[in-house]
Amino acid sequence: MTASSTAPVPSEKGAEVGRRIGVGLMYGLWKPRVLGAWRVPATGPVIYAVNHSHNIDGPMVMGVAPRPTHFLIKKEAFVGPLGRFLTGIGQLKVDRHSTDRTAIGQALGVLADGGVLGIFPEGTRGEGDFASLRAGLAYFAVRSGAPIVPVAVLGSTDRPGRLIKALPPLRSRVDVVFGDPFDAGDGSGRRTRRALDEATERIQKQLTAHLDNARRLTGR
Repeated sequence: MTASSTAPVPSEKGAEVGRRIGVGLMYGLWKPRVLGAWRVPATGPVIYAVNHSHNIDGPMVMGVAPRPTHFLIKKEAFVGPLGRFLTGIGQLKVDRHSTDRTAIGQALGVLADGGVLGIFPEGTRGEGDFASLRAGLAYFAVRSGAPIVPVAVLGSTDRPGRLIKALPPLRSRVDVVFGDPFDAGDGSGRRTRRALDEATERIQKQLTAHLDNARRLTGR
C-alpha cells in the first residue's frame, strides 16, 4: 500500500457532531452499557479495532466512545443524502475492492493530526469474532505508530426487533467493551510484507483475547 492523497483530511469538529448525534440516538433507542472507556488514551492518535456483526456497531461505538471517531466505511454506503451526511460528520469513504489511495491518505492524515480512526478489521460484517483479519489495520498501525484499542460490541445480534427486524429490539441492552491499547509493530519500524503479516498475527491474538474477556465480563 502506498498513501497518496490530495483529498482534505476530515475535521474532528465534524466527527464531534457525529458523536453527539450518536449519543442521542444510541442512548435514546437502546441501553448501551460501556465498559473500559477510561482505557482510551485521552490525546494523540488512536485506532479503534471494532468487531462487526451488525450495522449499528459503528454508530454505537461512535456514540458511546469518549472521543470523536472517523470510521472507514464502505463506499456503497455513501449514496445520496446519507453519503453527504457521513462526509459531513467526518467519516471516510473507502473502496474495499482496490487500493484506495485517497482513503489511505485521509486515514493517515486523521492519525497524523492526533485523531481517532475506527476500523472494522474483518473488512465486512460477519460473525464479529475477529477470525479473519485484513492487512489494512496492521498497515495503518505500523505506518502511523498509533496504538490500537480493541473494541467489542456484544448484543447487537442477539435477536431481531419487533418493529424493525433489521435492528435490535428497542431499549435492549448492547454492551461495548474497550480494551487496553497496544502497539502492533515489533519496535523495528519495518513495513515489509513480512512485518505486516507478523503484525496482523499479533493483532489477531490481542483482539481475540479481548473478545473472550469481554464475553466473560458481560456474560454474553
